[in-house]
Amino acid sequence: MTDQAVPAADLYTDEFAVDPYPAFAKMRTDSPVCPVTSPRFDSFLITRFDDAKAALTDPRLSKDLYGPGQHFLRIFGPNSEGLNKNMLNSDPPEHSRLRQITSRAFAPRRLEALRPRVAQIVAELVDRIVPRGEADLMRDFAIPLPMMVIGELLGIPTRDRERVLDWTQVIRESGSSGRPPAVEKAAVQEAQAWLHGYLTDLVTAKRAEPGDDMVSMLIAACDEEGVLSERELVSTTFLLLFAGHQTTADFMGNAMVALLTNPDQLDLLRKTPELLPHAIEELLRFDGPLPVASPRIATEDLEYQGVRIPEGSIVGVVINSANHDPEHFEDPDRLDLRRDRGPHLGFGHGVHYCLGVSLARMEAQLGIGALLRRLPGLRLAKPAEELRRLPAASPFRGLIELPVRFSA
Repeated sequence: MTDQAVPAADLYTDEFAVDPYPAFAKMRTDSPVCPVTSPRFDSFLITRFDDAKAALTDPRLSKDLYGPGQHFLRIFGPNSEGLNKNMLNSDPPEHSRLRQITSRAFAPRRLEALRPRVAQIVAELVDRIVPRGEADLMRDFAIPLPMMVIGELLGIPTRDRERVLDWTQVIRESGSSGRPPAVEKAAVQEAQAWLHGYLTDLVTAKRAEPGDDMVSMLIAACDEEGVLSERELVSTTFLLLFAGHQTTADFMGNAMVALLTNPDQLDLLRKTPELLPHAIEELLRFDGPLPVASPRIATEDLEYQGVRIPEGSIVGVVINSANHDPEHFEDPDRLDLRRDRGPHLGFGHGVHYCLGVSLARMEAQLGIGALLRRLPGLRLAKPAEELRRLPAASPFRGLIELPVRFSA
């Protein structure tokens, strides 16, 4: 075991973007708590399942990036506060208050009532694909589906959704355009500013004419109940918008690649579609869209696996490594849709467990089920290792493209 810091450039390579799991395996063995250094900030990566699960509930690891130390400046930059001051970046009791308010929008009855509409959106998107015999499943399906769903939940007017999607994709795909870093940074800042302005205007419009949507519900919590500030209102709306489509889109892309490169499992799922809910959990364990949980800050000196983590350090819990830990999952690098459902960490753990888990599962089940049912002979149009992906240093693991062919 070593506590020598690993340069991020040595870890986050092009090869890592294609397949990070060999690197994760080496880290679990050689440096399960791995110091990583980069130009923007240094951090410690926790890679084993038991340590990861413990860290996700460790009260010494704070999610409050906006308290003393202003850690958000190191992580997200100076223009981020207006969009990131929300429950994702807070601790109890603030987190408990914000989550309780937001959880109303994800009540089981509300989400189940949405199922027919999600199924309709899925059908409409697939209808456009079917006659062509080929498609880019990211551009044509995986990205627009969750955006259309979260757009309806938030109450974003239909005419605005394409523009909102475009700006969110600027943030999602940052670092992959090949433009100079300064140009890329300026584009992201412009996107953040536009989205902050748009969501502020949306709140104003909904305050004047409320509807049966999440934003109107949050406004009521702000204006009538006084339990949400104006800044929290806008930031929470951004969190729901971005988290509501980003990870689901990336997950569906990753899941389809996993199935298409494991034809025995694809055939199994086609023959036994009732296995789909179980398969979604295994696909999430196998290649999740959020490799590292959102950052935490050590509020005191602490130790994991004999490695000292000084107070003020940024700590990343490597969920995708933990989900491939052979101490918890037999033959973890093999996709097995019949695997006994284990306690994977794909949706997190503890008080920050994914709030939108039921919606994500619904969209994935309806979406992937429709693709397998309606696109016979579905196959990749290029080798999996040649697919354009988000950069290895991105907080998300996902595809920029997913070209496929099938029998029209």
